[in-house]
Amino acid sequence: MIQSVGIDAKVEQAVGSRYTLAAQEPAPGLCCPTEYDPVLLAIIPPAVLQRDYGCGNPTKYLREGETVLDLGCGAGKICFLAAQVVGRKGFVIGVDMNDQMLAIARESAPLVAEQLGYANVSFRKGRIQDLALDLELLDAWLTEHPVSSSADLVGLEAAVERLRSERPLVESGSVDVVISNCVLNLVAPAERTRLFREIVRVLRPGGRAVISDIVASSDVPEAWREDPELWSGCISGAWREDLFVQEFQQAGMYGTTIVERPVAPWRIIDGIEFRSVTVVAYKPASQQCCTAGNYEVMYRGPFCSVVDEDGHVLPRGKRVAVCRRTYEQFGREPYRAHVELIPPPSPPSDGESPPAPSNMGPRRRDQASWNRGSEAEIPAATPATCPGPSGKCCG
Repeated sequence: MIQSVGIDAKVEQAVGSRYTLAAQEPAPGLCCPTEYDPVLLAIIPPAVLQRDYGCGNPTKYLREGETVLDLGCGAGKICFLAAQVVGRKGFVIGVDMNDQMLAIARESAPLVAEQLGYANVSFRKGRIQDLALDLELLDAWLTEHPVSSSADLVGLEAAVERLRSERPLVESGSVDVVISNCVLNLVAPAERTRLFREIVRVLRPGGRAVISDIVASSDVPEAWREDPELWSGCISGAWREDLFVQEFQQAGMYGTTIVERPVAPWRIIDGIEFRSVTVVAYKPASQQCCTAGNYEVMYRGPFCSVVDEDGHVLPRGKRVAVCRRTYEQFGREPYRAHVELIPPPSPPSDGESPPAPSNMGPRRRDQASWNRGSEAEIPAATPATCPGPSGKCCG
């Protein structure tokens, strides 16, 4: 455990040092070639464009009027692109822990706002795995209350918790979209569960994450993971591709979709392919458990059947009964184009449908069976073995 903490500290120090140098002098080798809309680039100052260390373009998946949080914003390029996409009614928050990068972003913000005719970007200092702690407020507190003994440490810990609860850097449920461009891989392994938990915390119910990052075709050798320099170069911290996708699901998100994955890798080292992918995942709009109701859905195809994160099996072309939460979730992205929603029929005047068996989830009687007085029912969605966050229906 001590060794792990030591490596994590070295990783953060190496990343900070390398990107401080990259803020002072552009370092083209830190980024993957990525295409952006030249019209949107035109208003961004050269000092920002020269310090583009990303590997994708999550701004393509934003909409007008949204509130967006950019994790690891650096000099602000993605934020300034997002500001144009979300428009005057939208808002963009950039978070980074590097003072030099933030200085460039903040100096450039008024220039971009003048070109746009509105200011809708805010840059804040923080660690992306701890989005509640405002590091500038903490720095100000430390200036007035320097820590010089173990007794002072108690006061520091209390101040940190107070800042998190009373003056959070990013409030819970306050953003529509969390984006990031080649930054999550720079977070040390011990902090990654917390990182994804923070992404879910700050998203509004029904919000989404759009993350571009570097992944590997197989596990990165352990020796590489102990090299802080390789971490800062987006190599050692690369997730194995399938494990990266699983992170979103394990954090409680659904509908995880790989929307971009180039065929050609960015780099190949000792037979391991490293490439950029862009993933979209959604925060559930409701955390409520199953509620009974006469709700049905039908999967349209093209596969013979599919399984969602909660383990529901949907055969192609077959009506299945689901709870209200699942019904509403299938009515939103990314499921809506693939699932037919079948509204509940009007209940008979002499009573409701019989209660659902507790071991099978909700079941629904079709309208014809009401008319003929039979006990025919539509089968409920079958629970299946699935590595979902809850391990049960609609958990």
